Amino acid sequence: MERLQKVIAQAGVASRRKAEELISQGKVTVNGKTVKEMGIQVGPEDKIAVNGIQLRQEEKVYYLLNKPKHTISSVSDDKGRDTVLDCFGGTSERIFPIGRLDYETTGLLLLTNDGEFANLMMHPRSHIRKTYECAVDGILDDSMCGKLEHGIMLEDGRTLPAEVSILQRSEKKNKTVLLITIQEGRNREIRRMMEYFHCEVTRLNRVQYAFLDLGNLRQGQYRKLRSYEVKKLKACADDHSSAMPKR
Repeated sequence: MERLQKVIAQAGVASRRKAEELISQGKVTVNGKTVKEMGIQVGPEDKIAVNGIQLRQEEKVYYLLNKPKHTISSVSDDKGRDTVLDCFGGTSERIFPIGRLDYETTGLLLLTNDGEFANLMMHPRSHIRKTYECAVDGILDDSMCGKLEHGIMLEDGRTLPAEVSILQRSEKKNKTVLLITIQEGRNREIRRMMEYFHCEVTRLNRVQYAFLDLGNLRQGQYRKLRSYEVKKLKACADDHSSAMPKR
């Protein structure tokens, strides 16, 4: 037996807090009866509906995708562009991406149908480490790298310290290639960090998420996460939440 709001969150319908709001608003039924009180326990045999739509009880799945360029990190797109779900060829589970990589960015993206797990991974306190290989037009010198490692001020606040390693630097070609690890999930964060130094990103590829990497997956390929990997990701998020870095 589990709390009703937790089951709704796990179904990917809403966050747990939003699920509590839906319950208090009388928009949730259990076995045909409207429920408004918090903390009610439900089991696999109970029929739960939100706004009249019954939740599908399905096995929780977790995928690691090597996202191709020019795909949207969404379940649908009103402009008709390819989404990351097109890489799966019609999976039966109702999966969705955890966070997003922008249209031009490639690399490691997790997808699941477990709303609670997704919320844990994306929570600001979790500080999951994400590493990108980034190529830019422009020279990122050591002093600039030092500023990134201490945090820089963007329009939405100071960034948390990043880890930076220069892979290539060519004065002749006016290009820099670096590995950069961040702990946040801000919109277009790395691109904006590079813009801060007047460097334009020409290639951005996420190569690592926590302890996970792409392995031998080519762009557009995916694999299921193993159960121990899911448990380890949850532990990573819990550990970072209890020891949150200071700005």
